[in-house]
Amino acid sequence: MSIVAWIVLGLVAGFLASKTMNHTGSGVIIDIVLGVVGAVVGGFLFHLVGAVGVDGFNLWSLFVAFVGAVVVLAVKHAIMGRG
Repeated sequence: MSIVAWIVLGLVAGFLASKTMNHTGSGVIIDIVLGVVGAVVGGFLFHLVGAVGVDGFNLWSLFVAFVGAVVVLAVKHAIMGRG
């Protein structure tokens, strides 16, 4: 996947995760970083259970990145609190 595809996938997944967990977006840069980190975390978690992780620019990869981003946000909220 190209760097542009990673950025777009990260932006969409991070924004959706932010809206789901925080009820607001976190800003473009934070949403991109959250989505890209979420894609890596989601890919790792899905690989642990035998599923395919991020494999291109498609809906499955967006789902994996979203799940990973939600996990990252949940851990952040557990450590630092909601604010």
